[in-house]
Amino acid sequence: MSASGAKFRRILLDFLREIRIEAGLRQVDLAKKLNVPQARISKYELGERRIDLLELRAICEALEFPFLEFVEELEKRIKEKGN
Repeated sequence: MSASGAKFRRILLDFLREIRIEAGLRQVDLAKKLNVPQARISKYELGERRIDLLELRAICEALEFPFLEFVEELEKRIKEKGN
C-alpha cells in the first residue's frame, strides 16, 4: 500500500472508531449488532482486517449513521488531512 493509501486508510479507521464511540457503543456492542465476534471489530479499527463496501454499509447501519453521509464526511476528512 502506498503512503497516501495508508494515510487514507487510517483516516477511515479513525472515523469509524469515532462514530462508534459517539453512538455510545463499545466494540462488543457493535459486534453483537452485526452478529460477528468482537475481535473482528477490533481488527477493523486496528487496520488488521480490511472492510469491504457491504461491511462498511452494515457498520454504518448498525451505528445509525447514514452511509452516504459517512462517505461525504470521509471524503471531506481525506481532503483536509490527506495533504
